[in-house]
Amino acid sequence: MSRGATEDLVAKLADYECSDLPERTKAALRLADTLSGDRPSVDAAFMAALREHFTDDQILDLGMTIAFASGWQRFIEAFGVVPDRWTEHSPSPFQPLRE
Repeated sequence: MSRGATEDLVAKLADYECSDLPERTKAALRLADTLSGDRPSVDAAFMAALREHFTDDQILDLGMTIAFASGWQRFIEAFGVVPDRWTEHSPSPFQPLRE
């Protein structure tokens, strides 16, 4: 099993709906887009579409993973954290909170 994303795969993500990615992958990406948007909402039709590819347990796991990743991204943006430039003995990557 290989790990990581190829350049070809990453290029397909920009317009995944028109790509040749598997429908299951597109469904997961739709959920990611929905949950990381400004007003996340999953209606009955969307849930039914997700259930074509995932069990309820898988939807829960996927949703929790997306929520964590999206929340982490918002956290590091809010605090100006640049993880790839921070090392263990460097000053804290956190900036003072705004008043």
